[in-house]
Amino acid sequence: MANSHRFSQVDVFTDTAFRGNPVAVVFCDDHDLSTDEMQHIAHWTNLSETTFVLPPTDPAADYRVRIFTPGNELPFAGHPTIGTCHAWLEAGGAPHADDTIVQECGIGLVTLRRDSGRLAFAAPELIRGGDVDEAELDLVCAVLQIDRSEIIKAQWADNGPGWVAVMLKDAEAVLALTPNFGAVESYDIGVAGPHPVGVVGKVGVAATTGGDPALEVRAFFRAGGSPAEDPVTGSLNAALAQWLLRDGDLVAPYVASQGTALGRAGRVHVSEADGEIWVGGHAVTVVSGGLRT
Repeated sequence: MANSHRFSQVDVFTDTAFRGNPVAVVFCDDHDLSTDEMQHIAHWTNLSETTFVLPPTDPAADYRVRIFTPGNELPFAGHPTIGTCHAWLEAGGAPHADDTIVQECGIGLVTLRRDSGRLAFAAPELIRGGDVDEAELDLVCAVLQIDRSEIIKAQWADNGPGWVAVMLKDAEAVLALTPNFGAVESYDIGVAGPHPVGVVGKVGVAATTGGDPALEVRAFFRAGGSPAEDPVTGSLNAALAQWLLRDGDLVAPYVASQGTALGRAGRVHVSEADGEIWVGGHAVTVVSGGLRT
């Protein structure tokens, strides 16, 4: 007899269904599904990520999650973190503390909190940061089909997926990109550019008022599967915030827009509190039911 698992598909970084980035969330017991079976399901859903909710192994955590792309497992990803927490709470999950939820994942414990009707996670420490060498930037330029002079600054922004991040002169330059997805065999490239609002900083805009986006973001990846552009990317936005807030290019709170080039309307809300950078957004359940395995 087939096993049935509670299943949700959650649209993240939007309060309107079908305008954000979807994640599939599968609830299972510790030994219900093998790693190979999880990977097979993630390949079948064909979303950028599918998550599997498990009992925690760390007593400080409220739940554990494993995060899979169609081709591999990730130690952390942003929109799956918010989408999984949303689905877990909707399924009746009760956190140890009233004001925070603690997720266990491949990089350790990630704290989330409720924030003005949104969920927000504390940006995790980078696995890899620092300058990007010129040879790597040549590959980035080949994918983005731009001249090296168009990159204002660059930084490794790896908090799990492996992002290398580059800043262009403005949002218009970001939206004008027409990448050559076949130029390089493997890459995770995040691109950002300031919108022409707010307070002028080193590379453009720092802060906005009224919730207008301060930053336009795009994310391109090719790792083990078909190349793609991610609609809205929490992990990249977390790493961008750590980089650009530190360098004084942005002032929190601010809003980043992503997915514009794909017809989406993702909004990522970044703030600072209690010594942490918080990356948040709305989440909407669009599919719920059972998954038979």
